[in-house]
Amino acid sequence: MFRNLMSRLFDQDEKSAPLQEQDAEVAIAALLVRVARADDRYTAQEAARIDHILARRRGLDDNEAAERRAAAEMIEGEAPDTVRFTRQIKDRIALDDRTGVLAALWEVTYIDGKRSPDEESLVRLVAGLLGISDRDSALIRQRVLADLGVSES
Repeated sequence: MFRNLMSRLFDQDEKSAPLQEQDAEVAIAALLVRVARADDRYTAQEAARIDHILARRRGLDDNEAAERRAAAEMIEGEAPDTVRFTRQIKDRIALDDRTGVLAALWEVTYIDGKRSPDEESLVRLVAGLLGISDRDSALIRQRVLADLGVSES
């Protein structure tokens, strides 16, 4: 499954084809894992939040979400650089879904209640690569912080 997804993501012949729903979710989950690992502290709290996000996005049960995250962890380890990986996701999912992905990235970034410059920097990079303006990214970030009850300081 993992090799097949990587080839579907990066195969030149399929670059413009939309991803199947499950493939898109695993690729998005891999991006969530990449952000969580950006500060070299991938915590159980971050993994649990990724599971929660995956369950919420597609109505998965806890086991299905955990399995999808486990697949995403393997994909993330093999995925190319963030720029190339994110561009493949951007080109193959709808803009409306990209804003939801960005909100999920900010959620993973702040779930532990700590500000990590490495995680924040990566999310800002990914936002631009997803075609989301700095202004919209900031508004999404503020909404996520408020929802999580985390202060901006």
